[in-house]
Amino acid sequence: MTANNQQKNIQAVSNTFRLVLFNLPSVYFRTDYHFIMMQESHPWLEYAKRVQALAQSGLTYAENSYDLERYQELSDISVKLISEISGTELERVKELFTNETGYQTPKTDVRAVIFKEDKILMVQEKIDNCWSLPGGWSDVGFTPGEVAVKETREEAGLEVKPVKLLAVLDKKCHPHPPSPYHTYKIFIQCETTGGTLQRGSETLNVQYFSRNELPELSTERGTVSQVQLMFTFLDYPQQEAVFD
Repeated sequence: MTANNQQKNIQAVSNTFRLVLFNLPSVYFRTDYHFIMMQESHPWLEYAKRVQALAQSGLTYAENSYDLERYQELSDISVKLISEISGTELERVKELFTNETGYQTPKTDVRAVIFKEDKILMVQEKIDNCWSLPGGWSDVGFTPGEVAVKETREEAGLEVKPVKLLAVLDKKCHPHPPSPYHTYKIFIQCETTGGTLQRGSETLNVQYFSRNELPELSTERGTVSQVQLMFTFLDYPQQEAVFD
């Protein structure tokens, strides 16, 4: 390997670390109605989450104190890494994972997609004053469609009926801020059947937006590319659901 190539490799690694540590934005471009994403991922965060998942499984199934000690040490190391990379307080990360037992699986976040006159319904989140599609974490005992109905009622005041699965997206493949959880996002198209448009206990405002006038989004919950992807289903109703 030449000195010039070595320098390029060193620079590439350095740039990757900068992207991970400072959460620099991804780059997008659009071809027809498909969105192609060029995202600099957060590889060390993904490694840390994987180690945490393995450690949690080990703590569940190990049968002797020697193995339990080692798995606990792996868990502690992964928590520190996740805290450093994601910018989340160490104690907060510990709290997140002490609530998890057994074999670790991805969490699911459900979002309702509701169109009206070429516009999409969004709610303004109290937590950060930014906007997102109605939705949230899945609840035990509820189907994905029922979660979409429940969240829309609570956050936007509307009664809706789920009619079509639009997308199941892996959060790590999209430009969300670093997160300690591995999350799948489920987008379900819904039709309004009743209710009155009004804010809820966790929202400041409710409004329909056109694709060219989107507000500042709560990127922890959704991205511009994801919202624009939802509009392609308005343009092409027969389009099949997308994933990843």
